[in-house]
Amino acid sequence: MTLGTNRVLLTRGLVVAVLALSEICGAQSAQISTSTTPHKTAEQVYKNIQVLKGVPADQLIPAMQLITASLGVQCDFCHLENAFDKDDKETKRTARKMMQMMSAINKDNFDGRKEVTCYACHRGAHKPASTPVIEEDAVPPAQTESANFKGGNASTLPSTGKIIDKYLQATGRATAAAGMLTRLQQGTLTVGAAKFPVEVLTKGASNRITTVHFPGGDSITGFNAQAGWLSTPGRSTHEMSAAEVDGARMETYPLFAFDPRPVFKDLHVQRQEEIDGHPAYLVSAARDNFPDVNLYFDVDSGLLVRLLRYVDTPFGLTPTQVDYADYREEDGERIPFRWAITRPGGRFTIQINRVQHDVAVDDEKFTEPVGRAH
Repeated sequence: MTLGTNRVLLTRGLVVAVLALSEICGAQSAQISTSTTPHKTAEQVYKNIQVLKGVPADQLIPAMQLITASLGVQCDFCHLENAFDKDDKETKRTARKMMQMMSAINKDNFDGRKEVTCYACHRGAHKPASTPVIEEDAVPPAQTESANFKGGNASTLPSTGKIIDKYLQATGRATAAAGMLTRLQQGTLTVGAAKFPVEVLTKGASNRITTVHFPGGDSITGFNAQAGWLSTPGRSTHEMSAAEVDGARMETYPLFAFDPRPVFKDLHVQRQEEIDGHPAYLVSAARDNFPDVNLYFDVDSGLLVRLLRYVDTPFGLTPTQVDYADYREEDGERIPFRWAITRPGGRFTIQINRVQHDVAVDDEKFTEPVGRAH
């Protein structure tokens, strides 16, 4: 495989990974299954699992992503290309020892809670620093949480209801007709210096198809009320795990002017922070069976400017941040025309330039193409 081919695959893999939360490493290795059957464990799906036996299979790849992000490396730091199950590299054997050490620390000192993670020591370096670093500039003292408030303490913050009502008023949802539209959005996906045409077809909040037109063929990510999938040229369809589908759906809600109160179990305003130099209210949203989601509403406009969610892994939480911007009015509702998705080690932006509503679409479009190679 040539260097140029590797770069194309890595670029495509980055986009696909963030779009669908699919496996960067899995896409690079034919030795790893492209589908994880629900309720199966890691050793039932993947080869040569030693430390992570009993862990749900759909948590293994997010765990690997947490490790690569924490150490600032790629999959080939520990694995052989196209032979991920082999133990030839010393770094892979060391990684297993580190996993066991981390688990023991958390078990012995924190009742098994994931307080100590790979990132706690590595901080983006494959070899953690063992001595303090003398900085050229003085390091300011750490601020207390109360110092983050921009206008008083927590008691002066508006209620969650007022923040959401202002958001619905700003988006036009408060006066718009009820119900979700069928919407086709066309634009450009940018990752690094590369740009690709993209189409996003949605029908309500439960059906979405995102198609990225790469030179070598289309990558399609979709989900409906029951399942999610990812298809790339020449490969069998990858079935998303429940966590992957949940993440994709979380990112879709803000593309409509949505009321978060029916979506989340509990909403609680935490504090005021700055997003790109503008004050925003942080509202935490609790859910059953999944980590909390953080919603950031601009203080002045009332619009949702950021969503921060997490995927649980055996080693801790991995974050995904979605920033929404360029709000424009379409059929009485203001919706974001640009959203940037950032995960450890990767970021891309979708900029919409055309929107069509009430597009005629067959429901078959949102049916998973199980097992089909493209």
